[in-house]
Amino acid sequence: MADIWWKADPHDLHRIVDRVSSVYVERSHLDRDENAVVVINKRETVRIPAAMIAVMLLGPGTRVTHGAIRLLADSGTAVCWVGEQGVRMYASGLGPSRGAGLLHRQAWLVTRPKERLGVARAMYGMRFPGEDVSHATMQQLRGREGARFRKLYQEHSRRTGVRWDGRVYKAGDAFAAGDDLNRLLSAANAALYGICHAVIVGLGASPGLGFVHTGSAISFVLDIADLYKAEYTIPLAFDLTAQGLTDERDARIGLRDQIAETKLLSRIVTDIKSLLNPPGTDFDTPETSELWDERLGSVSAGVNWAADAPAPGDGGDGSDQEPPGPTASLTPADMGERHIAVIGPEFEESTPPQKPEQSPEPPG
Repeated sequence: MADIWWKADPHDLHRIVDRVSSVYVERSHLDRDENAVVVINKRETVRIPAAMIAVMLLGPGTRVTHGAIRLLADSGTAVCWVGEQGVRMYASGLGPSRGAGLLHRQAWLVTRPKERLGVARAMYGMRFPGEDVSHATMQQLRGREGARFRKLYQEHSRRTGVRWDGRVYKAGDAFAAGDDLNRLLSAANAALYGICHAVIVGLGASPGLGFVHTGSAISFVLDIADLYKAEYTIPLAFDLTAQGLTDERDARIGLRDQIAETKLLSRIVTDIKSLLNPPGTDFDTPETSELWDERLGSVSAGVNWAADAPAPGDGGDGSDQEPPGPTASLTPADMGERHIAVIGPEFEESTPPQKPEQSPEPPG
């Protein structure tokens, strides 16, 4: 990688495949120290090279400086503001890929019926291990999926002793279903959508270009989340109902813990790339900016095409360096892990100030 990050060509940045898949931060302060992001809380100070992070997930109780955000953006790192352990998606920033290769590939696949059906079959194939779906139509796949879910609900009902009367829900209203099991399923699924959304935008793909689902701004989010419901949200909802834990928060926390324990973030990254990338092709390598040409395909940007001989365009180097970061003793993050979580200690509850005692008013 180039010595000075703000002068680095996108090709000098680490490919996503070589980066830590995600770093989750909660109850901490993010600052910048040269080319690293420094995560500070009352328990520890962790230094993480910015260019080695694919997605930075900022959880509750997190504060971040402008210098840290600028460093992450110029390092090609996605920044997502999320709920506890990433289970809800609130906002996102720059994706890690300087090029649009993965997005173009997704759009190309979605707009061609044959290729779109191939990706949809691959998605269903991940849900039906050991079954051949290579020649199934979408109608056949939908029917097989419906039968699989009906069987799953019945199996978990027998396992937990929780009565199952069918799936009832209303988008945006977890309480519309009435019974506890349906409400927990809706809450857990909403949390799963959040983490899938965060990974999709972090990789530079589009959440709206779905292969099975269509017409929604999160169609691809729904596609990816469906890969994991049978393993995560359905058994979780039945287990919580059997234990009498029926609040929406119980579903969020339960799913959050499972996601952290099983490293689901890394699995989602791998699955998305395997679905969108053709064999032997890697779209993670950042690309320089180019201009589209109807005959040549693309030509260089940053060139004045009015002249006979192309002349390099002028551009600032952005060399206004930020002030030095914190000088505290730093602990490097373990970059051997594909998912890092830095969580500060619980906030101490402040004692409310006591009102001064007032003397009784003299009689009027």
